[in-house]
Amino acid sequence: MPRKETPLGAGDGPLLEFAAGLRRLRTSAGSPPYRKLAERAHYSVSTLSSAASGLRLPTLAVTLAYVGACGGDPREWERRWRETAGRLGGQRPGPGTSEEAQAPPPYAGLRPFREQDAQWFFGREQLVEELVGRLARQRFVVLLGASGSGKSSLLRAGLAPALRPSAAPVLLTPGPRPLEECAVRLGALAGLAPGGLYRELREDPENLGRVLRQTTARSGGPGGPAVLIVDQFEEVFTLCQDGRERGCFIEALVAAAADRPGGCRVVLGVRADFYAHCVRDSALAGAMRQARVPLGPMSPDELRRAVVQPARRAGLTVEGALLATLTAQAHGRAGALPLLSHALLETWHRRRGNLLTLAGLEAVGGIEGALVESAEAFYTDLAPEQRGAARRLLLRLTAPGAGTEDTTRRMTHGEQGDDAATVAVVERAAAARLVSLDEERMEITHEALISSWPRLREWLSADRDQRRAHHRLTEAAAVWAATGEDPDALCRGAGLQTARRLAESADVGLSAREQAFLSASLAAEAAETRSAARRTRRLRVLLAALGLMTVLATVATVLSVRATREVTRQRNDAVALNAAAAATRTYAADPEFAVQLALASYRLRPRRTTRDALLSTLMTTWAAHRAEAYTLDVSDDGALLAVGSRDHTVSLWDIRDPGRPVRAGTVTGHTEAVHAVALSPGRRILATAGADRTVRLWDAARPLRPAALSVLTGPGGGVHAVAFSPDGRLLAGGHRDGTVSVWGIGNTRRPRLRAALGGHSDTVRSLAFSADGRLLATTGQDGAVRVWDLGGSGRPSPRATWNAHELGSFWAEFHPRGRLLATAGGGREAVRLWDVTDPDRPRRVSGITGHSDVVGHLAFSPDGRTLATASDDRSVGIWDVGSPAAPRGKAVLGAYATAVMGVRYTPDGRTLLTGVFDGTVRLLPTDFGRAVAHACDGGRPSLTRDAWHRHLPGIPYRPPCG
Repeated sequence: MPRKETPLGAGDGPLLEFAAGLRRLRTSAGSPPYRKLAERAHYSVSTLSSAASGLRLPTLAVTLAYVGACGGDPREWERRWRETAGRLGGQRPGPGTSEEAQAPPPYAGLRPFREQDAQWFFGREQLVEELVGRLARQRFVVLLGASGSGKSSLLRAGLAPALRPSAAPVLLTPGPRPLEECAVRLGALAGLAPGGLYRELREDPENLGRVLRQTTARSGGPGGPAVLIVDQFEEVFTLCQDGRERGCFIEALVAAAADRPGGCRVVLGVRADFYAHCVRDSALAGAMRQARVPLGPMSPDELRRAVVQPARRAGLTVEGALLATLTAQAHGRAGALPLLSHALLETWHRRRGNLLTLAGLEAVGGIEGALVESAEAFYTDLAPEQRGAARRLLLRLTAPGAGTEDTTRRMTHGEQGDDAATVAVVERAAAARLVSLDEERMEITHEALISSWPRLREWLSADRDQRRAHHRLTEAAAVWAATGEDPDALCRGAGLQTARRLAESADVGLSAREQAFLSASLAAEAAETRSAARRTRRLRVLLAALGLMTVLATVATVLSVRATREVTRQRNDAVALNAAAAATRTYAADPEFAVQLALASYRLRPRRTTRDALLSTLMTTWAAHRAEAYTLDVSDDGALLAVGSRDHTVSLWDIRDPGRPVRAGTVTGHTEAVHAVALSPGRRILATAGADRTVRLWDAARPLRPAALSVLTGPGGGVHAVAFSPDGRLLAGGHRDGTVSVWGIGNTRRPRLRAALGGHSDTVRSLAFSADGRLLATTGQDGAVRVWDLGGSGRPSPRATWNAHELGSFWAEFHPRGRLLATAGGGREAVRLWDVTDPDRPRRVSGITGHSDVVGHLAFSPDGRTLATASDDRSVGIWDVGSPAAPRGKAVLGAYATAVMGVRYTPDGRTLLTGVFDGTVRLLPTDFGRAVAHACDGGRPSLTRDAWHRHLPGIPYRPPCG
């Protein structure tokens, strides 16, 4: 019998009416238990039961999930939810009402604070004072902070007004042509021609300092030092595609701040995950060495000032419960400020008189839900034809990241379509403050929209290659237009075929300029094709005149037979490839159907692509954690698997039967996410490490009750990597600040710190010991790979340091039987093999291409002949490295829902384990031939005729396991 619900409280308020309605809906659905509702709605039992408790208003997402699980009408319940939220928190006044006209909002919402908003900017006074002091002592300052930490607001509404009395700040954002933007900005201030300034700066970047001083003087500045503030400096890497333009701009900035008479001041605002990009330029890295000012989360006192002071200045009062809730939710979160500001703005719209209330915040879904609620309300209120235009607009305003998070992209008004739907969407997005407009350009108001709105994240992850191709087409069309529609700038070859597919896609809407560019390119191709066809016809006529009719007839017959066979083969190829792709897409929803479909495609055309799709569906899959999984390792007897997660725990699994993994136990003790696990060779000692700055040792001989042995702390903060030496006597840990700690663990209850190794300037991502234990390889967030010699009796000594990849180095692994080191990262060769026989001079042996995104993890098989690689492109690559100088691909495993975070072989080499960020683990036998041969084992259901003809049209019905 399911437990009865607690009766609703007395009264007839809107909250109790809403909860009673939900309970009546559940009763009309047959009173299913909440556990059954949880399975249908994909929310926990406690979340769904709380929705109908009458204690608080559930979020719109939870309400619609509850209604859907009970078979209710989502549209009706969405209307009822909005009506209840309005009654609880007060309705937001419509735009243009007298209330809004008389009372400008004291909060900026998603957009950054501007210089004219300085009166509302509070909480960062101490940091503004520090920046002003820094600029009085030095000429180059770099403000580093995470996306959403308030860099733009601090520079625009904090630093710039603070400098005005004594200096003349000039503020700009780089855009796709930073040097040109600089010339336009300076020319507008001084009344000079921007074209001449641009040519002058491009010919000699060192002129920027002189031009900046002249501009300041001509524009009537206060006479103090000229200060150039460059906000969103990361755009020189994400939007600027011209390497020479980027180099000139950076050179100009460094030269402008050089220590010479009359030198200028330069301030850069940089997103923290682009620090590695900055230090690749030697001049910029040198200027940044003593110039960094980190921007972390606000302290509780700063948060209180940021919330209370703008309200007080506007004559408003903040309810104590609201202040406590906002401070608790935003404290310690570096990227939460846009969400906080947006939640405050929405709460201000729902204020009661001059009081900002907690009820108003809860009516918009809290600090996390306010932005999502605004974005969803904007989208759901659009007409059906406008929703497609909204999707295309937001995708255009986002630049896909390469090894980094996606970023915003500014575009001109001319780049958007001029149809009525698009114009209406732009106006409504601007009214909802999701998009910012000026006279020439538009952009997403803040990157927080990209990271926080699930619908936009789903659009962005759907087809990243298509988005990158679209951005390349946009840039090519702009170049063509800028060169006066030069025919030499038209698209040809493979690029034109990609553009043609973009135009045929229903998901991509090309602008008028892009359509014109594509039409001109197609017309040029057609003209070239006609010319080639004319030459071919002449040749055929000549051959026909010289040939004999009988020979021609015979040849025609043979060609006809071959053409028929070739058409049949090509049709079967296309059908098999389409079926294989459909199998990997449907694997998550229906694994058994996916296996049957993949097996049918493989038997139709037995080649590597269809075999890989079949192997991808034959993996044993289970959920190791409900939260994200970050790390995994397997014991040296192959019986125990450890998986670490964001939920602060490590799950232990008995995998002696790879087809039926069994939960063996759970390790608890960490207070934050577990980033690394390692199992010691020779004994069941488990090391776990996490963001709580500890490494913990456990006796895992009895996995059901792991025994705590000791807790280790090092000098470097959170721990992101751990590794045991081959003899199990040493344990290495990699810290967030770039330090590597080495402990002696001969006595696991009293480990002893033997060394703390410096060198990395950012988080250590991985650690690897060589097979003989003499070398230790480390990779860091700073992009460097470092090799240490541990063989001496004294302190470990550094041997070599190098940047192994263009876009960061994320993992390193030694060959189990030699001095071969494999590294993983980003760039064209996401995996590289290095000979470290001479540790002082690592030599590149070969590189591996094939992944379309960064590779974050890799592992050698026990015999060292095979290498497995895990990538953010949601695939696992398997490579034959028996000849390290010429690696060959063996298989590519897909059907993963998210990025793959780790790979490991069991010690006997018979099973490959892959861990996925969504918390699942997959096992696959490494004997691929045997796995394919036994694909029908276990009594799998056969494909129906309907499903067969839907996915394999024109192929006779032959179910593979029928």
